[in-house]
Amino acid sequence: MPSLVSPEVELAIKGFILDQEKMAEVVERMTKELKMGLAKDTHPRAVIKCFVTYVQDLPTGKERGRYLALDLGGSNFRVLMVTLASDSAGETISKSYDFPKSLMTGSGKALFDFLAECLAEFCKENRVEDETLPLGFTFSFPCQQKGIAKGVLVAWTKGFSCEGVVGKNVVTLLQEAIERRGDVKINTVAILNDTVGTLMSCAYHHPNCRIGLIVGTGSNACYVEKTVNAECFEGYQTSPKPSMIINCEWGAFGDNGVLEFVRTPYDKIIDKVTPNPGKQTFEKCISGMYMGELVRLVVIEMISKDVMFHGDKSQRIQKAWSFPSSYISDIESDPPGEYRACNKVLNDLGIIGSQESDKEALKLICQAVSSRSAKLCACGLVTIINKMNINEVAIGIDGSVYRFHPKYHEMLQFHMRKLLKPGVKFELVASEDGSGRGAALVAATAVQNTAKL
Repeated sequence: MPSLVSPEVELAIKGFILDQEKMAEVVERMTKELKMGLAKDTHPRAVIKCFVTYVQDLPTGKERGRYLALDLGGSNFRVLMVTLASDSAGETISKSYDFPKSLMTGSGKALFDFLAECLAEFCKENRVEDETLPLGFTFSFPCQQKGIAKGVLVAWTKGFSCEGVVGKNVVTLLQEAIERRGDVKINTVAILNDTVGTLMSCAYHHPNCRIGLIVGTGSNACYVEKTVNAECFEGYQTSPKPSMIINCEWGAFGDNGVLEFVRTPYDKIIDKVTPNPGKQTFEKCISGMYMGELVRLVVIEMISKDVMFHGDKSQRIQKAWSFPSSYISDIESDPPGEYRACNKVLNDLGIIGSQESDKEALKLICQAVSSRSAKLCACGLVTIINKMNINEVAIGIDGSVYRFHPKYHEMLQFHMRKLLKPGVKFELVASEDGSGRGAALVAATAVQNTAKL
């Protein structure tokens, strides 16, 4: 059967196609960068920072008590109350809050005052305003941690750029905002990244879990390293605890130019218009914040060349960021030769009178972008598994791309198998509520460790 797709489309997506050789090269380069991040001498100039998280205890399943969790991760903001009881009797109450877009680029004080206001409202609604509750703060931006409750923001990502926060301890900023109000008793005992919450939450039920991965608005991973290899931890040679969770901050991989061989002209167009040009190179090739825009850029180029949609310059698709990544999941969920979801997307975009060849081309472009994302994620996970030198591992995963893309899980598995040494067993587990239960578990270990001092 002749291809429905024009040679111009095939040519446009060629840059997104990664063969086995390129993927092996990504693993090799990433391994080198990961080691640089861990080592004290090379850490200052490393792009994959491998930050120490100060979380050294994985859950035992015996954690108990009531904890608050605050989750600020990008496109969502939630407050949760988690009661850790016996395995079956745990309870989580959560509330999502509308996050005003203006807060993403306003002052840091306005941001933290808003978080404290939502926390206070939540505590009053749940009648716990008079209890002194420990809080785990899931703050999913690159932080250099100086302790379990001390995290200094290194750089804003994911469209945020609040002034007066970079270089500051965000726990202090949150605690000060809570105390300015004076109407609730909350003690922020731990700050963690969403990847750490994902790992901890997964490890609660899968004791073999050693990696936490997020593929959502952004992308990042953390893993369990031997404490003696975490050279940026001041007690790395003397700590009685054998393990340390490392927050890779792998989104910045390639910021030094080592990923140019997998980037396309479309990646470069996107990079220029983001608030952080030249930063988060790996993340911009993978995560949900950018995938839809990559597809849109290819499509509008094809429209301008008159090879898709009769050159119809529909106003909506010409507008930047008008093609959310959820459209990719929708379009790829259509069975071969069927276009129900695709038609709905085109309808949303105001594109009418399209032909089957247009829909096939659109699906192909979506597949090119999402499969590159999954392949690069697979490369990252394989790099970490090889670094840990283990033969069996569970990987806790969360994020909208992983959860909602119909083929992402399969693609990850397939490409990891091809890249890993034979005999290495792994399980990809959708992590349940990393930012809630995961944050509570980190807070619980923090409270326990303080009690022992």
